[in-house]
Amino acid sequence: MTQTPAVQAEFLPFTRPEIDEETIAGVAEVLRSGWITTGPQNQRFEAALSERFGGRPVRTFNSGTATLEIGLRVAGIGPGDEVITTPLTWVATSNVIIAVGATPIFVDVDPKTRNIDLDLLEAAITPRTRALMPVHLAGLPTDMDRLYAIAERHGLRVVEDAAQALGARWNGREIGSFGDMISFSFHPNKNLTSIEGGALVLNNAEEARLAEKYRLQGVTRTGIDGMDVDVLGGKFNLTDVAARVGLGQLPHLDRFNARRRVLAQRYFDRFKDGAAVRAGVALPLADFDNSNWHMFQIVLPIGEAGCPTRPDFMMAMKESGIGTSVHYPPVHLFTLYRQRGFGEGMFPHTERIGAGTVSLPLFTAMTDADVDRVVAAVDAQF
Repeated sequence: MTQTPAVQAEFLPFTRPEIDEETIAGVAEVLRSGWITTGPQNQRFEAALSERFGGRPVRTFNSGTATLEIGLRVAGIGPGDEVITTPLTWVATSNVIIAVGATPIFVDVDPKTRNIDLDLLEAAITPRTRALMPVHLAGLPTDMDRLYAIAERHGLRVVEDAAQALGARWNGREIGSFGDMISFSFHPNKNLTSIEGGALVLNNAEEARLAEKYRLQGVTRTGIDGMDVDVLGGKFNLTDVAARVGLGQLPHLDRFNARRRVLAQRYFDRFKDGAAVRAGVALPLADFDNSNWHMFQIVLPIGEAGCPTRPDFMMAMKESGIGTSVHYPPVHLFTLYRQRGFGEGMFPHTERIGAGTVSLPLFTAMTDADVDRVVAAVDAQF
């Protein structure tokens, strides 16, 4: 008797953007229009984002990294200044601090939220501290009430790294609709994508004009032929092609985030009392009021009996047809930062989480069965 070969399940990636046919057709229209760099589509995108954030000025850029750097420059941060942030983030967060000539000061994370530990923050403030740069990791906001109370008490600017937090809320208020300056990313793995890109929410028209200068070589145009340059800018503008993708995504953002919440809840339901949790695998904080569930990250109990190494775990998941990723290695342990005096043991929670964190698949096209398959593959390793 001939046996039928088992059907190999389709590979489930860590993430995959959802882009509808209307948006694809809209991009084709932009390409045919002859105006493909920054222009009318970008203006529409900025206006739509501004409306979402209660009418605050918004300027778009070619990356979330650029928005962070420009936010610091608009705030007047430069050589001799210190900016406090977290070492559990994408390295861009602290790189931009160095890029403007300032000094990054790290504060360890809260082991529950995995965001900057506000209990430790004030002790890191010195007379040179000029700004705070919190990171809303995986779409879970930092405690905004406490954060801004500290900033106000010490007269500090805040540039929020909200790269992963579009559509997240704090006590019912959407991130970006309040606060100082807020930076978002539209990278392909984000809840909304413009392929590459980002946006900076500012406080007033004066800041917006300065951001525009920094965005494009410091140029100010007047009349039909007038041009001046009075600040050192760069080349950070968003193309109309990218803006049209963002425009197509924005009306779906709330639906995207709602689906992510459903998938995250299923992860919790399926992991409950399973082999991985019993073995000490840590799940994220189950906050369904504030988080936009950009990522679902588990932390392996590295070094405990019966726990695989992270490379072995990720390879086994790959062999099971499931993609994973790491967000993030501790920034302070990279060579660039070791050269600045950082090293092991300085931020123990960050180092433990950074050594064991694994991001599991989470994107809108996933089915409930996909979640079940992921959890089964995780449990099978414990």
